[in-house]
Amino acid sequence: MKTCYIRFAALFFLFSSFSGLLNAQDMHPEKKQLINEIENSSEKYNAIAQQIWEYAELGFLETKSTKLLQDKLQDEGFKITKGIAGMPTAFIAEYGNGSPIIGLLAEYDALPDMSQKAVPVKEADPSRTAGQACGHHLFGAGSLAAAVHIKNWLERTNTPGTIRLYGTPAEEGGGGKVYMVRAGLFDDTDAVLSWHPGDKNQASAKSSLAAISARFRFKGAAAHAAVAPWRGRSALDGVEVMNYMVNLMREHVTPETRIHYAIINGAKAANIVPAYAEVSYIIRHPDMRECKDLFQRVVRASKAAAMGTDTKVEHEVTTGYFNKLPNKVLGELMYENLKIVGGVTYTDEEKQFAVEIMKSYPSKELTPENANKIEPFEVIEIGKGGSTDVGDISWVRPTTGLSAATWVPGTVAHSWQAVAAGGMSIGKKGMLVAAKTLTLTAIDLYKQPEKLKEAENELQERRGDNFTYEALLGDREPPLNYRIIGENE
Repeated sequence: MKTCYIRFAALFFLFSSFSGLLNAQDMHPEKKQLINEIENSSEKYNAIAQQIWEYAELGFLETKSTKLLQDKLQDEGFKITKGIAGMPTAFIAEYGNGSPIIGLLAEYDALPDMSQKAVPVKEADPSRTAGQACGHHLFGAGSLAAAVHIKNWLERTNTPGTIRLYGTPAEEGGGGKVYMVRAGLFDDTDAVLSWHPGDKNQASAKSSLAAISARFRFKGAAAHAAVAPWRGRSALDGVEVMNYMVNLMREHVTPETRIHYAIINGAKAANIVPAYAEVSYIIRHPDMRECKDLFQRVVRASKAAAMGTDTKVEHEVTTGYFNKLPNKVLGELMYENLKIVGGVTYTDEEKQFAVEIMKSYPSKELTPENANKIEPFEVIEIGKGGSTDVGDISWVRPTTGLSAATWVPGTVAHSWQAVAAGGMSIGKKGMLVAAKTLTLTAIDLYKQPEKLKEAENELQERRGDNFTYEALLGDREPPLNYRIIGENE
């Protein structure tokens, strides 16, 4: 009797699983149609991404990239608002009427000194010095694809609502999104959906590190280092004393804290007491409030260093990012749609490319097949790794995102391997995974407005009562020449 029961239970489980699979397949005819529409239009989105990859323009200098995206969106019927929040290469593209308003993000800036051909060995391209080492060409083109197909769906189904794509420049150190948040450009948005290139497919609700970047400029008095050093006051001494004190401080901060610095302007000659020196700092922490307190400790160390070396110091906050607030409601919805879309399957040629490029770094037993895997959903409250200006958005509007396998498994951002994969078909396939997932998630939100209310409630609970947004970078204007200045130093 017991054996019969076990057999019956096993058969029932198999039938239920098979029936559930059939139901899942029958459940999403509209979503299947949208996936097919994006796939059938993939060539034009691949071409846009490739063009931006070849432009490889630095932050706030993305004039050709932003024009390409704006022109394509305008051709699709979007209303374009250019030069928003004091940034000439920023824009908003909008289609529809009324609520709900769903926002998408599009990045397109490259990184300096990252020239690389689309080949699986390190080989610089002499035609350019910058490169899309963080995949923002895919970010921009993939979000454009999602916006277009969401627009088409709104139009076809006569569904009320608005799709809004934010063209966000200079993510790499310029913090373009922060100026948009500060200008109130997200205030009426019901939800913001984002994504980022990566080496895996993941749609977890996770945080990031808050960060404040600043430059500390010391001024002293020059003198001949041998003839009359007593008449000099070394600005470089001020920098070194500050660095020493901050390094001692590391013992007395919470383990999650990250502090890094670089002397970006020191002495030019050993026989001159330097009158000017400059050091750049980044302070990171999972909680933006503690990040602000840590920064003030570093500022006090700079003042003490100036006092001790009889120099003067001033500082300028260059960027400041909030930590991301996870949103479980939106994250779970994104995850379910990522599972429907699936990961990236390589052709034999792409597998060969992947195997070759994986020889250039420790792959930790990864294989090209990992690009097809969907990582399990998690809620990650404590941020690790890097920082992003998406964090500021997540404190004012419900926000979630995903990572798509645009790079060969094991690839890290800001590497030549990322540039290489992003310039060939592997990157484009991951981009389409993101475009499809964003589209399906937005459609769910238009059809299930109660999810937007739940996401809003979660945001209110996470950030607490009486929250008022104040940008960590203060009231400074966008540093439109930060890449030009950096190249001349």
